[in-house]
Amino acid sequence: MAVREILILPDKRLRHVAEPVKKIDAGIRKLIDDLFETMYDAPGIGLAATQIGVKKRVFTVDLAKKEEPKNPQVFINPQIVWSSDEKATHEEGCLSIPEFYSEVERPVQVKVKYLDLEGEPREVEANGLLATCLQHEIDHLYGILFIDHISKLKRDRVIKKFAKAVKRAS
Repeated sequence: MAVREILILPDKRLRHVAEPVKKIDAGIRKLIDDLFETMYDAPGIGLAATQIGVKKRVFTVDLAKKEEPKNPQVFINPQIVWSSDEKATHEEGCLSIPEFYSEVERPVQVKVKYLDLEGEPREVEANGLLATCLQHEIDHLYGILFIDHISKLKRDRVIKKFAKAVKRAS
């Protein structure tokens, strides 16, 4: 297990579309271990493989609060198969866009099909924070960031701010 570097906006690799996992082998298991270690170290509640520069359709989630026991969840080749017409707005943040938060409107409920760590097909119906988190992480697998769901004006400001920070650091 290793803590990996999390890609930060405006890194172009965040816009890559992930490829399906064909086989759950030692390499994928190591990737998942690294995702968990990196996510917990950050700390965050979700992390997609694309956020560490790996173009695989995998992400990890743990919504347990600090005082609760960990509840690690793995989603391999996830896809939203249903979403509610009803929408809700939640404040979102992202480990790839540190210290920026914004209200994002998404469906209240989703049904997601995925493979578990053993390669078994699973399905979860989610609402609340889990529904928001699943949609956010699945977006990452398509190269979509949560700022793509906010106004163009706000999005352009955020991108400009992070691009300036990169220039200053180099």
